[in-house]
Amino acid sequence: MIEVYVVNAFTKNGTGGNKAGIVLQDHNLNKQQKTETAYRLGYSETAFVLPSAQADFKLEYFTPVGEVPLCGHATIGTFAVMYSLEMLKKSYYTIETKSGILRIKIQQNGLIFMEQNRAKFYDTIPGATIEPCFTPAEINKNLPVQIVSTGLKDILLPISTPEDLRDMVPDFPMISRISREKECVGIHAFSLTPDARTTAICRNFAPLYGINEESATGTSNSALACYLYSHGFIQNQYIFEQGHNLNSISRIYVKLEKDAGKVTAVYAGGTGLLQDKIFLPVPLL
Repeated sequence: MIEVYVVNAFTKNGTGGNKAGIVLQDHNLNKQQKTETAYRLGYSETAFVLPSAQADFKLEYFTPVGEVPLCGHATIGTFAVMYSLEMLKKSYYTIETKSGILRIKIQQNGLIFMEQNRAKFYDTIPGATIEPCFTPAEINKNLPVQIVSTGLKDILLPISTPEDLRDMVPDFPMISRISREKECVGIHAFSLTPDARTTAICRNFAPLYGINEESATGTSNSALACYLYSHGFIQNQYIFEQGHNLNSISRIYVKLEKDAGKVTAVYAGGTGLLQDKIFLPVPLL
């Protein structure tokens, strides 16, 4: 049997967040079996923790349809589970992922920060190309639609107001087609807020990977913080909320370390809450 911990990552005041499955034991599963396990669980991502010769742990991430190189909320969830089980003995760890070796910082209050790759900026996309993906699509013309990655490539889509963001209806087949054409995971739509306590409200769509809408995405919001910084929105800490339309409000913190105004490191952080432990049969080969 496979022992799976269920955790809510990026919770807000102990509620909401994004569920992930966490498999701490190495069951020598192949990719097909890991994908099948993720499919049976039904969460957007499941993390598998393995031994590493290069870091403290190796993490692999699977959606219900296949492997992805990195997942922020499943990583925060992994360390939240280990924190709850009192398995963590220090405040600094490294993880081996298919996006590279990344650092994890554990604060005494249980807040976990995960290092992301430095942002890479790709093509800007005409708004007219993205508009068919949503009805209506009230794009904020003061900011570009752009592909940015801190580990996973996302199309960052600025929306005029939080109300416009809330009301837009996604066309999932169209989002999948655009994501495939642009070689991206999906679309991360956001709207800046006038509230000093929250930088932006976000919605994330990745139907190409079997995730119609996700309530918290650490990698996407890390890319968004770097994008905003590059466009003059300078903050000591970026705070994003996601999952309003899913009735599971998440809070994601992003910190940018800088040297002479240049971003040298990116960290996405949040809290996690261990929900359950379940057992699944090992999928047949």
